[in-house]
This record gives sequence, structure tokens and C-alpha cells, in this order.
Amino acid sequence: MRHRNTRTSTGQAAHGSTDNKVVLWLLAVGCLLLMVLGQFRKNPETTPSPQGPVAPPTASENSSNAARDRLFARLPHKRTNSEPETAPTAEQVVSDKLVQFAHSRRDIAEAIAKKHGLKMTEEIERFFSAAEAGNFEALKGMFEDFKQRLRSEEPETELRKIWPAMFETFCVTEVARDWPPQQLLEYGQAVLGALLPGMVYVGGTDAGRYIPTLLNETSGGEPRVIVTQNALADSGYLEYLGFLHGDRLATLSGEDSQRAFESYLADARQRLEHDRNFPDEPRQLRPGEDVQMEGHKLRVSGQVAVMDINERLLQTLLAKNPDLSFALEESFPFKSTYGAASPLGPLVELRAPDANPLNAERAAQSIDYWRAAVQRFTGDSEGEDFITRKAWAQMATAQGNLFAGRQYSAEAEQTYRLARDIAPGFLEPVGGLARLLVGTGRASEAWQLLDDFAHANAGQREAVEAFRRTLRAGQSL
Repeated sequence: MRHRNTRTSTGQAAHGSTDNKVVLWLLAVGCLLLMVLGQFRKNPETTPSPQGPVAPPTASENSSNAARDRLFARLPHKRTNSEPETAPTAEQVVSDKLVQFAHSRRDIAEAIAKKHGLKMTEEIERFFSAAEAGNFEALKGMFEDFKQRLRSEEPETELRKIWPAMFETFCVTEVARDWPPQQLLEYGQAVLGALLPGMVYVGGTDAGRYIPTLLNETSGGEPRVIVTQNALADSGYLEYLGFLHGDRLATLSGEDSQRAFESYLADARQRLEHDRNFPDEPRQLRPGEDVQMEGHKLRVSGQVAVMDINERLLQTLLAKNPDLSFALEESFPFKSTYGAASPLGPLVELRAPDANPLNAERAAQSIDYWRAAVQRFTGDSEGEDFITRKAWAQMATAQGNLFAGRQYSAEAEQTYRLARDIAPGFLEPVGGLARLLVGTGRASEAWQLLDDFAHANAGQREAVEAFRRTLRAGQSL
């Protein structure tokens, strides 16, 4: 259109002579050609290269079984500098997600308060404001103060009801503060990316629970149902879980919790009586399990006791949701889940269907996955800090525990060793390997393994010696 207007005005200027019109017309055409040629010289690649259509996925690629198979080749990609300069940095992405998450948890806290006819106090409002502002020091101070108030005999009703949302807000913020942003995003995406459609995720460690929770609710799409096995014995957490996911998950009740507690007490009492009546036989109470009789009343405490109750409650949760699939990130070995479990990327699929049985082929795929993970870390010229390596090694160790529990001893040994290669200063995979070696008649190798670890990690010598005493007594953690 611009060139057409130029020609019209030129013709009007040469109005008196036909020859002049022709000359001027030829000059105009020549200028136009020169302009077009100039544009081609400035942009020699203006012609797009042909690109064929992308083939749609086949039916088999959309199946759950094919999705499982692809997981074993999926690892977080190497960091590169090829992203556009305008793309936000990982630090900016994580920071924005933390603000978004804190805001969403404030909304949830307000909804919980409204449900119970309560009103958020100014102190609680300031807590969420500090989280949204990224003021971690203020947030931490208020968190510790609230935690002390909850331990009083009669904590405020508002605080008691809203506390799970506040607790989650602080823990997500704390973990995100401790992790390098890029590694945090890679880890969370690997965990969430391993989940099959409709699968419930059960996260155990701080990283395994809070990083996927952060990404789950700030990345768009339908959020996953995320549960933690570590708090199932907490009635406040169960109420919070029901508020968040009661429409998608048959949650646990107070009666379920009471039955699990009573079942554990009966079992612990029986084992305590055995140890008292038969002192020369191997102890049945486990290391770290504090069980005592006070008159006619049984008193239990310690992490082992709490996690035993949580394991029973997880089994109840599975039974109440027979049509849902579950994936576990293990923080504490739940041996009762191993019977029907199978590897699923970096996770463990509970109650695995016939399409994903644990067999030699699946175990080999898992080992290949962790072998690639080792290469991912050792080949990184920038290095990885210990907290990141530990989180990945924890997931590998959990699969080693699964293999050991299902009598895949060779595969368990390989997986423990790979987990140790990911995080050489982490005792958990070394302990798993030592247990396996003792259990398969290779005790001298186990003692040497522990000696080498203690020598290389002097700060953990006491923990190693405690672990060694447990193995020598013929018991396992």
C-alpha cells in the first residue's frame, strides 16, 4: 500500500508530459526493486525451512504401562545457558512461587477459620504477610513463638485449627531457602513428572514433601493430591487433609487413628513382655523404640513408635481408597508396603498393578535410572551441594530397601552403591548396604564398609558406632 501511494503522488507531480510520466514511472519501479533486493540482502534467511507435521502419540504411548517405561529414562536435564535473556532466572521463579504459595495458604487458613466460625488474629495475619514478603527471619521468629504456644495446655482455638496451614507455609519456605533454586525446580519436576494420571503422592522427607507441594500448587493445571506418611498419627493433620482433599480422597478418621494406636500398643506390649521374660533371646523391641510400663499403663515414645503407627495408618488409607494408585517417597522404611510395590522413576509405586510388577527387568531398569543419576551428578562441572545429593540418594536407597525386602539382593547391593556414589557422605545408603552384607553372610565386608565411612566422615563416627552395635546384635533399624 505504501508503494502504491508513492506511485500515485509521483504521477500527479509529472502531470504535464507523457514522456516524463514514463520516465518517472520507470524510476519509481527501479527504486522499488532496489528496496526489495535490499531487504533480501539484510535478511537472507527470510524463507522458512520446511517442517513436517508432528506425529500424534500412539495408543500404546498413552497407556499407563508405556508411561511407566518412559520414566526410567527421565532425569533432570543439565543446566545450560541457552535460555533467552528475557527468561526469568530460577531464583526469580522460585521466589514468585513462594509468594504465590504463601498467598494460597492464607486463603486456605481463612477458609478453615470461616468453616469453624473463627476469625484470623492480627498475629496470624502478620505471619502470612511475612511469608508473602519473603521476610524469612520474621517468619521464623513468629513460627517458633506460635509453636511454643501450641504446646500450652489450652492453645487458642484459632491457632490450633489454622496451624497445619501455617506449618506447611513455614516448612515450604524453609526448604526453598535451603535449596539452590535450579536444583529445587529439577527435583520437584522429576518427582511430579514421575506420577501417573490420578496418582496420589505420599512424600516423606522434608524435600520430598515440601518441594513437590510448592510446585504442585503454583504450576497451573489440576493439583495433585499430596499426603505425608509422617503426620498420619496427628489428628490435626488428618483434619487438614480432609479439608484439602476430602472430595478426592477417602481420608482417615479419628476412629482409624485410635485403632492404629491400640493395635501398636498391643503389639509393643507383647514384644516388651517377651524381652522381659526371655532376656537371653534376641530382643524384639527395636532400637529407638522406647516402650515402658508405668504401673499397669504402657507408655511409648520415640520416632520408631510414631512411624510404626504411621505405617499402620498408611495401610488403612490404602485400604480406604482401593481404586486410587499411590506413589511413595520413603523417609522411613515401611516394610509392610514392599510386598506389592515396584519402582516408578525415582519413586516407589505402592500396590503396583500387573502392568508394573517388580521383576528382574524392572529392577534392571531402575538400576539404569540410578546409574544415569550418578553420571548426572559426577559430570556436573558446577558441582552439587550435599543437600541436593542427599535427597536423590534417599530415593535411591528406598528402592534398594525395596529390592532387599523382596530378596533381589544383587539389585539391592547395586542400588545402595549407586546411592552412596550420589551422596558419599550420607549414612543411609551405607547402612542399607551394611545390613544387606550382614544378612547375606558378608559381615566382614560390612564392618570394613562402616570403618571406611567413619574414617571419611569423622563427624558421624558416633552414629556409625551405634549402627554397628545394632548389626552386631543381629537386629535391623
